[in-house]
Amino acid sequence: MVRNETREVQQKRVLVVDDSRDSAEMLCEVLKTYGCATHLAYDGPSALEAAQSFKPEVALVDISLPEMDGNELARRLRQLPGLQQMTLIALTGYSESSDRRRSEQAGFDHYLVKPVPLEELRRLIKG
Repeated sequence: MVRNETREVQQKRVLVVDDSRDSAEMLCEVLKTYGCATHLAYDGPSALEAAQSFKPEVALVDISLPEMDGNELARRLRQLPGLQQMTLIALTGYSESSDRRRSEQAGFDHYLVKPVPLEELRRLIKG
């Protein structure tokens, strides 16, 4: 059963952006068990740089980031050539409807409140 679930998301390139290094690294380890190739970034500017070379199919972005919040990062990622179709998933502790609206307006496709439900995450990455 696990093998079939792993194949469902295999070969997806996933960019993980979170300023909490422990959380980001743990999430990448989980994604690797799903068969994903991952790249980590701990802030918006480094995420933009990584996205240009890594060309992720999915980006998991914390909303509360230093230097540039996740909503601004989403807007900028959507402007990068070749990444307009990337699936953007917000990962956040913010659960208010106004926060969800701002993220939707910024270009996020999905909005998950931490702690992230792993089955939901797997479903969204699978597409």
